[in-house]
Amino acid sequence: MSKEEVSRTDFGEVVSSLPLIEANNEAEESIDEKVKAIYKHIIERSIEPIRDPRKMTRSLLERYKLIVDERVVTLVVAAFLAGRPVLFEGPPGTGKTEIGEAILTLWAGKPALVIPCSENYNEYRVIGDFHPLMALRYGFTEKSFIPRPLLAALLLDAGVLVDEIRRSNEEFQNMLLDIIDKRRIIVPELKKVFKARGDGFQIIFTSNPEDYAQTELSDAFLRRVVRVPFDYPPPELEYQIVKIRYDVNAELPSHIVKRMISVIDILRRKSLYKPGPADTVLWARIAGRLAYLRGKNVVEDRDVIDAAQIILYKRVGEEELVDEALSKVFSL
Repeated sequence: MSKEEVSRTDFGEVVSSLPLIEANNEAEESIDEKVKAIYKHIIERSIEPIRDPRKMTRSLLERYKLIVDERVVTLVVAAFLAGRPVLFEGPPGTGKTEIGEAILTLWAGKPALVIPCSENYNEYRVIGDFHPLMALRYGFTEKSFIPRPLLAALLLDAGVLVDEIRRSNEEFQNMLLDIIDKRRIIVPELKKVFKARGDGFQIIFTSNPEDYAQTELSDAFLRRVVRVPFDYPPPELEYQIVKIRYDVNAELPSHIVKRMISVIDILRRKSLYKPGPADTVLWARIAGRLAYLRGKNVVEDRDVIDAAQIILYKRVGEEELVDEALSKVFSL
């Protein structure tokens, strides 16, 4: 069966029609070596895995400067122990991707692989494909097979963050179901079944359900994941996030940070583009750099307002709304 025939056939039908064998160490060797060569940075940057929620929460703060509720971390760890992937769902800019990647890295003790979804993603882009010239010479064999991130993570016992799963198509989501259920990846052309080698291989999906032009997640998919909702943080927590992630020499006074958060709160209630904590942090960093470039040691209102013009002006026609919020809070 050619690769073209495989791509035109239902994935489940192909699997059921082939005499699959479980991959043994000898058969896997060439693919293993390719994975180790292509993704050697993951092996080289291995750390001691952290499975205790309290230690993981502390490490998220100290290593990544991420303030994450211990309850959220505990829920994720419990899901992993139960053999279930996790779905982080909420508005953009709330830390879903960054937190998910960091948790997966700490859990597995290896840098997580990130798969940014789009509607044209299929198994060949995330599991593996055949090098055209090599396939012509050696056929559809392990020698011509190029492993992709999902298969690499399974073989390396690393975590995978599947970003914006709703942007993928239904076929891609269905393809993931067998991987979620059986912790295995089937490569029909090779007649192989590759199984997860440890508990490090876990998956976190992210999703923004309010984004336009997205595919709905099926009931079958939702039954297989543990959903963890994300939302904008309360003002006092957002204040801590800005302070801990601010990395500029120019001092950022507390009263200015509180005013900035007030502006953000107004925009979240009134504008179409709702800035997340990531926008607030970037706004603070840009304001700090403006102050530094202007030869000042302390950030002033003018620096914050100028920085807002390149951070908060997101949609044409909403500039006046941003200016109105700035004027109200900073008394311009």
